[in-house]
Amino acid sequence: MGIFDKLFGKKQQQETIDQGLQKTRESFLGKISKAIAGKSTVDEDVLDQVEDALVSADVGVATTVKIINALEARVVKDKYLNTSQLNQILKDEIEKILVSSPQDISYENYQLPSGHKPHVILVVGVNGVGKTTTIGKLAHNFQKAGKSVLLGAADTFRAAAVDQLTIWGDRAGVPIIKKEMGSDPASVAFDTVQSGVSRQSDVILIDTAGRLHNKAHLMDELTKIKKVIQKVIPEAPHEVMLVLDGSTGQNAIEQARHFTTATEVSALVVTKLDGTAKGGVVLAIADQFKIPVKFIGMGEQADDLLVFNKQQFVDGLFPNIT
Repeated sequence: MGIFDKLFGKKQQQETIDQGLQKTRESFLGKISKAIAGKSTVDEDVLDQVEDALVSADVGVATTVKIINALEARVVKDKYLNTSQLNQILKDEIEKILVSSPQDISYENYQLPSGHKPHVILVVGVNGVGKTTTIGKLAHNFQKAGKSVLLGAADTFRAAAVDQLTIWGDRAGVPIIKKEMGSDPASVAFDTVQSGVSRQSDVILIDTAGRLHNKAHLMDELTKIKKVIQKVIPEAPHEVMLVLDGSTGQNAIEQARHFTTATEVSALVVTKLDGTAKGGVVLAIADQFKIPVKFIGMGEQADDLLVFNKQQFVDGLFPNIT
C-alpha cells in the first residue's frame, strides 16, 4: 500500500483506521457484548455496563453521562429497546458528539483552504506527545499532495526538537528556518513567515516549545509569536493546532485544558491511537472543548497521519453497523 493509497484512498484510510482502533474496539465492544449476553432488552444493568465500557475507553465521565442519558431517553421514548439496536444508537450518539471541521479548513486529501497564501499553522503541545514528529509528517504529506511547505523551528529550548525537525525536513526535501538553541522563538517565527511569503510557500508549519510548568510564561510566549507573525500576515496564524497523545487518556484532556487557556486553539491532532485501548479520549476531547479533530495518528509512518473523518472513525469503532 503506497502513501497515495493511504492519504487519498477512502477504502485504504478506513482499513488503517480499523486496524488502529482495534484495541479500543475490542475492549469497548467486548464489554458491551458481555453486558447484553442473554438479554433481550436494554435494562438498567445493561446501561450500567455500557457506562463502564465507555469510561474504560477513556470517553470521560461527563461525555459518558451524556451518552447514557441519551440511551435512557431512547428507552423511555420507545418503551422497548432491544439489545440489537444498542450499538446502532451508540454509534449515532457518538457521531453527534464529534465536532465537524469547518468546510473551508477541513484538509480533506491534505488540501488547503483557498483565499490566502501561505496558510500558516502554529503547532503547540507538550514535549513527548509527538508534536515535532507530527509536524514532520504533516510537511511530508502536504508536499505529497503537491503543496510547497516551509518549516519553522521555533522550539529553540530543545536542541533535539530542532535536530528532529531538520531530519524530517531533509527527508521530505522541505526547507526549514532555524536559529541557534536559546534564540527568541518569536524571532524564528517572524523570519519563517517572512521567508514563506517571499518563497510563495503554500503552507507554513511552525513548531513551538511545549513547557507547561509555567502557564503564564507559555501564554506570553505564544501571544508574542502570534503578534510577530501578524506583522507579516495580519490574519495569521490561520490555525493553532494542538497535538495530544491519545495513549495518555485523561492526561491528554488536562493538557488540552492548559493550552486552550493559554491560547486560542482551533484544531486538534490526536497521535498514537494505534496500540491503545484509550481511543475514546477523542470523544471526550471533542465534547469538552468543542474543537474539531483535524488529524489522527495511526502508526509510525508519515502516511499513518490521516485527515480525520468522523464517519470513518465511528465506523472503525462499529465496523459491522451501517
